Amino acid sequence: MRIYTVDSFTDQFFKGNPAGVCLLDNPAPDAWMQALAAEMRHSETAFLLGGEAGEPYSLRWFTPATEVALCGHATLATAPVLYSTGTAPETLKFATKSGILAVTRDETGLITMDFPAKPLEETDPRRA
Repeated sequence: MRIYTVDSFTDQFFKGNPAGVCLLDNPAPDAWMQALAAEMRHSETAFLLGGEAGEPYSLRWFTPATEVALCGHATLATAPVLYSTGTAPETLKFATKSGILAVTRDETGLITMDFPAKPLEETDPRRA
């Protein structure tokens, strides 16, 4: 297991939005991941497992208090950690509770994310 702190949305230390990234060697119990996220004290900590033989990585996110179904900045934080290994494909696929998410790095190093979008719903502003 390896644990990182990554600042998303910046190229400077101690700026942006920090997230924990935990690369798991084996599946971990939910209670253990929750406890580690609480100790990290970031708004979210990402837990990553797998990704062998072209299969999507399993990705989950925990706040210090609960698991969440989707987290953009912690997903973005996970990508450079994987790219730094030198073995990750340019397009990363993550299996999550929100479906399959894709993250791509272009030739300039820019990382983009493809996340699911919910359909728009009409709302009565008087009820908001």
